[in-house]
Amino acid sequence: MTKLKIGIIVGSTRIGRFAEFPAKWIAEIAGKRADVEVEILDLIDYPMAFFGEERATTEQSETAERWKKKLREFDAYVVTVAEYNHAPTGVLKNAIDLGDFIHKPVGFVGYGGVGGARAVEHLRLIFVEMSAASVKTGIHISFPEYLSVVKGEKTLGDYAHLNEAATNQLDQLVWWGQALKAARSA
Repeated sequence: MTKLKIGIIVGSTRIGRFAEFPAKWIAEIAGKRADVEVEILDLIDYPMAFFGEERATTEQSETAERWKKKLREFDAYVVTVAEYNHAPTGVLKNAIDLGDFIHKPVGFVGYGGVGGARAVEHLRLIFVEMSAASVKTGIHISFPEYLSVVKGEKTLGDYAHLNEAATNQLDQLVWWGQALKAARSA
């Protein structure tokens, strides 16, 4: 069986963002598995205009095409999800609108209010519309966990329940990723 390629999308570009912590953490866990290859995709590296915006520059349009082409290299995705006002970031929603996720599984690592759960629920519905498959297990980093990591007192890996959720999510991504990869090839 070939290795599944998982793209880990850093879903925030805000100054002082937390998104890099969960992205690196989940990439490290996934990187220890023999059945996957992992790559972090940071939206900071893909400055795109809003979907359908007339004022998009040539460079922004080319970046959007580069983003879509890059996404096609992967069999599955994990998205870091910052919750602001009960929703995901605008830059993440825009990257999804401009992306290509058809018939591929997606997992989420949320943080913010209630562990980013409300933003993750928004994204589950959006990804269904993008013809993607959301896996069952979400990873939700609570505010006390978030604070301990930001303060340098702990790492995400110090939390057994987060590690367990990560393992479960990756197992589901691999299962769905292999099944959907076979279906796309048929």
